[in-house]
Amino acid sequence: MNSAGRTIAEHTASRTLLSFAAFVIVIAGLKASAAILIPFLLAVFIAIVLAPALRWLQGHGFPQGVALCLIISLLIMLGLLFAALLGTSLEAFSRALPQYQQRLREGAGLILQWLAGNGVVVSREVALEYLDPGKVMRLVAGLLGSLGSVLTNGFLILITVIFLLTELTALPAKWRLAFKRPGKSFERATAVAASINRYMAIKTLFSLLTAVLVSLWLFWLGVDFPLLWGVLAFALNFVPNIGSIIAAVPAVMLAMIQLGPLSAMFVALGYVVINILVGTIIEPRYMGRGLGLSTLVVFLSLVFWGWVLGPVGMLLSVPLTITAKIALESNDRTHWMAVMLGPSPIPDKS
Repeated sequence: MNSAGRTIAEHTASRTLLSFAAFVIVIAGLKASAAILIPFLLAVFIAIVLAPALRWLQGHGFPQGVALCLIISLLIMLGLLFAALLGTSLEAFSRALPQYQQRLREGAGLILQWLAGNGVVVSREVALEYLDPGKVMRLVAGLLGSLGSVLTNGFLILITVIFLLTELTALPAKWRLAFKRPGKSFERATAVAASINRYMAIKTLFSLLTAVLVSLWLFWLGVDFPLLWGVLAFALNFVPNIGSIIAAVPAVMLAMIQLGPLSAMFVALGYVVINILVGTIIEPRYMGRGLGLSTLVVFLSLVFWGWVLGPVGMLLSVPLTITAKIALESNDRTHWMAVMLGPSPIPDKS
């Protein structure tokens, strides 16, 4: 290799190492600032969901201040309702959690006895240490508890949402002043924002529909805390492919120990029907395939953002990854990365 080729190779290697080092530093910063970052990210996504309603009100003759007051009043009412429902149900569930864990261990012990009677000997201590079903309930309690703790930052999130919505009207003018040739860059940024906005609005709407159907189904079957499981279904519906499975597990287990195997089977069947109806039939007709992620990317993003931001990061993992994918799609040099993050392409039948 001549000196010019060696110089180019060294330069490429240096850039790669610097990019990796910068990535590690950014991730470390995100992890260290998670307590501040989580309320801000929630505020950003809430503002994205509410932005179309604000523009609709302004387009129908409402002044910006009046439209903003209406949107914020509705947000406060929904936040207080959510806090009341979640707080009451979560407190009752936390009190009943030790009893549920004990009954789950007893059920696991009966299964081990049945296996031993059929010639499969498994140590009870080892089985309960590595396959403790009570861990599922503790994980759910921790996840819901983290959602409850976010509500303590409700005032900060509310103020941030107000400022973000206020800045929306001034953003185009600021963009034109900030860049010498704002046309192409502004169109690209607008397209990215519109895609994120559409995804978040549609996903929130169908997550809410899923939560309502799940709560009604569990209430009709007599399962304890149907509103709590509806909230969990709403949150985990933002995680495609595996979110609905994770949301169904604690409700099925609770139905098993509370009402018996037949009711647990009906609970599982209800989750399957609801997720097929909403997630497979209705939602794709509005969402399309353009913002999809591969199953592997969904799982890796769940693990990664959960490690960086905690349980709330798991709930925000797919919206954050979708945002990154849309941003990568808008640039010709990074478009290939967006393709790698997406689902498998549909084979050409022609």
